[in-house]
Amino acid sequence: MVSFPGQRFLAPQRFVSIRPVSLNGVAPATFQLPRGAWATVLDCLAAHFTAIAREQWISRMDRGLVLDERGVALTQASPYRPGLRVHYYREVPAEAPIPFAETLLYADEHLVVADKPHFLPVAPVGRYVRETLLTRLQQRLANPELSPLHRIDRGTAGLVMFSARAATGNAYQALFRDCRIAKHYEAIAPALPARQFPLTRASRIVRGEPFVRSQEVVGPVNARTRIEVAQGEGRLWRYTLYPETGKKHQLRVHLAALGAPIVNDDFYPVMVERAVDDFSRPLQLLARGIRFRDPVTGGEREFVSRFRLAEPDGHELTAQWGS
Repeated sequence: MVSFPGQRFLAPQRFVSIRPVSLNGVAPATFQLPRGAWATVLDCLAAHFTAIAREQWISRMDRGLVLDERGVALTQASPYRPGLRVHYYREVPAEAPIPFAETLLYADEHLVVADKPHFLPVAPVGRYVRETLLTRLQQRLANPELSPLHRIDRGTAGLVMFSARAATGNAYQALFRDCRIAKHYEAIAPALPARQFPLTRASRIVRGEPFVRSQEVVGPVNARTRIEVAQGEGRLWRYTLYPETGKKHQLRVHLAALGAPIVNDDFYPVMVERAVDDFSRPLQLLARGIRFRDPVTGGEREFVSRFRLAEPDGHELTAQWGS
């Protein structure tokens, strides 16, 4: 009979999965090794994460930054095993700060709701690790268990919900999975006087080219958005958007397909290059409100973002859009 600290009477093949602590305020990422013919964990990681050089994985392992599910450091020689959960610490050299602050709207032992500013990613991705909403909140609340229940784009501002405890996280996740949560967004986009509102855009959205974009294609509907006009005067209108599904870039794709791409959208209808530190043209899309019955407490919950989009008839916004 094998036992580990804090556990008794464990079967020989069982163990406790340990999530390592944060390092310099950054929680590790977790990756479960897929099936394959690799000889070592290093071989698998290098093959799967093609954007990360093999030498970088070796450096991380040499410094004890790649761990197994027991929290034991993996080495270059650690044998590959399908299904192994690997914890690793992301590293981004010279990560530039994002000069916008989030607002903590609500926090209890189960749930956290934050108001995310434009340009701040929800979770570590690409060149962003420390400068993410998740990392900031984990540090602020001293809670490494915090995990996002859903995502919004880096360019989108507004409400994001987090699970504060792993034990109750699935109950909140089910709200999104079972469509038991009401969300609405606001967007500033070109006027559509020839269309009748409210309207519902229903289409099939799939990954586009390049892969960071999405696109509509012919086929069974998998994305639906109800669209209303909240302010309809001039060249730009304020729209209220009610997504019934949650496909990547769904609201941006649907408005662009109707002929009204969201103001300052760098992806639709065409991609626009922008410097990493260019914060001058925020995407005019806001996750404005969210409402649901709390699956843990049973109470009704409703949260509203404190951020505001620009006025559609504002000189600065109109000048940007028209440029």
